[in-house]
Amino acid sequence: MSYTALVIQVMIASPGDVAQERKMIPDVIDEWNAVNSTEKGIVLLPVAWETHSAPKMGDRAQAVINKQILKNCDLLIGVFWTRIGTPTGKAVSGTVEEIEEHIMAGKPAMLYFSSAPVVLDSIDPTQYKELQEFKRKCQSSGLIHSYDSLSDFRIALARQLSIIVNTDEHIKKCVMESGLSTAALTIEGSTPRMADPDVPPMADEAKTLLIEASQSSDGMVLALQGGMVVQTNNKGFVPEADVRAAAIWGGAVQELLTACFLQPRGYKNEAFSVTREGYEAADKLNAAI
Repeated sequence: MSYTALVIQVMIASPGDVAQERKMIPDVIDEWNAVNSTEKGIVLLPVAWETHSAPKMGDRAQAVINKQILKNCDLLIGVFWTRIGTPTGKAVSGTVEEIEEHIMAGKPAMLYFSSAPVVLDSIDPTQYKELQEFKRKCQSSGLIHSYDSLSDFRIALARQLSIIVNTDEHIKKCVMESGLSTAALTIEGSTPRMADPDVPPMADEAKTLLIEASQSSDGMVLALQGGMVVQTNNKGFVPEADVRAAAIWGGAVQELLTACFLQPRGYKNEAFSVTREGYEAADKLNAAI
């Protein structure tokens, strides 16, 4: 069935040494869409210079990319490993120029830095030095994420993508200006689904997890091994070694944290308890079933 949704274009920005991550980002976005797009009325569209730009003379190559695709993107995902990229005449690299232009426009940028092992002889010292300087600059002006494997990157991005979409003010503004409401999505051939005004729109997994946690004796949710284990009420929600399921259910935990329906317990961020607001929301969700 068809449905009306807001398309948010997501710029993928990186030098050439993170090709696997570049291929993985659209897959994570596709998974987010499969789980969330109908419920939230938002579709994320991955955009990259190699697929969305066209040859054009008369300006710097990076300036052409900025005008053709970057300016239309409302979210940027940037990834680095050992290289910073090629200078553009305006910035130390095309990737850095994209990030800086995007942030100056008041739009959210999610930056990831790989700490995966690398053969030392393959590193360009100048590139690596400039990358470290840029990383320090980013650390002083915002929150970045470091990862040491592709699986860690995939799980982290899946979780944090939901956080940004749910909480970022620019994304919220896009939704408001679109005139679409995530509280009432019109789906062809069905009755519009109305959300309780006191319960923010959530993925079905987040609703299930909250209801189960509210029915457990201790109100606890465990998220262990980077999200590979998610448990509550004596039930496990991630099949063994299922990275996709871990991303989905780990994202559900993050949704509940963002909504203040769960709160951390302990210093490792692996145990969480249902809040008063969480119990109230669970009661409303149960009543609507």
